Amino acid sequence: MRAARLLGLLAVLIGVSALTFGIGRAADKYPSRPVHWVVGFAAGGPNDTTARVFGEWMGNHLGQQFVVEDRTGQGGMIAASYVLRSAPDGYTVMFVAPNNAIGTSLYKKLPVKTVAEFIAYAKAHPGEISFASSGNGTSVHMSGELFKAMTGIEMVHVPYRGSAAVYPDLLSGKVQVLFDNIPGVLGFVREGKLRALGITTAERSKALPDVPPIADTVPGYEASVWYGIAGPKGMPAEAVEALNKAVAAALADPKMQERVAQLGGTPMPMSAEQFGKLLVDETAKWAKVVKFANISVE
Repeated sequence: MRAARLLGLLAVLIGVSALTFGIGRAADKYPSRPVHWVVGFAAGGPNDTTARVFGEWMGNHLGQQFVVEDRTGQGGMIAASYVLRSAPDGYTVMFVAPNNAIGTSLYKKLPVKTVAEFIAYAKAHPGEISFASSGNGTSVHMSGELFKAMTGIEMVHVPYRGSAAVYPDLLSGKVQVLFDNIPGVLGFVREGKLRALGITTAERSKALPDVPPIADTVPGYEASVWYGIAGPKGMPAEAVEALNKAVAAALADPKMQERVAQLGGTPMPMSAEQFGKLLVDETAKWAKVVKFANISVE
């Protein structure tokens, strides 16, 4: 493939702008046994890593283990389906990320150094650039589709089973572009193995302060990654409140704040109502991108 010879190592990053966990205030009796926390992506990826960091903290502070289980496939929808079918008792919850809002609607050196140069190159070589993702309909995929929609460029989408699986091919030049979460790509960028052209959040990331927002070149472009906890409808209010209080306390803990910063994130605690509004707004936003890209996953 011609593009594989011409292009090499590139990462256009999704900035983890918010770790948003929305769920209420405290109760005394919950949890009385281990909590099953389901993640929709493979071990070693940013979702799994973040879930384990917070799971350990919450387990230590709530007195019960948070057991992280990775159920991969269909852009996180297999995990979502599993949790929604589980008993609504607060003991099986889901690690929530943008793919859950998206899924509602869906269901050798690169010769550029800036976003503007990349757009120009892509327009001069339509369809020759492959952009990888962690699966159809994931935030990693849809951030690329949003970029295509707003710039008018053509790129070939290559889905993988989780972003961790992409890196061998990205590093070898088999695929050329990845819109990934900062935790997964940060080490490669700092080691000089990948080049970060832009951050998808509206503001620069403290983890990569020298990388400008894509919006500086493509006004209005923004694709933040946010994480939270959700469970099946009908969860006890005391479970919701206990989880919210624990997460709020975690995000207020200086050591956890430092850990979140190392992962490229920014704490943003929310109430259950605020988190619900975020989900509604994100669903509407990504529905437009799904329609534009004419994507349908059976």
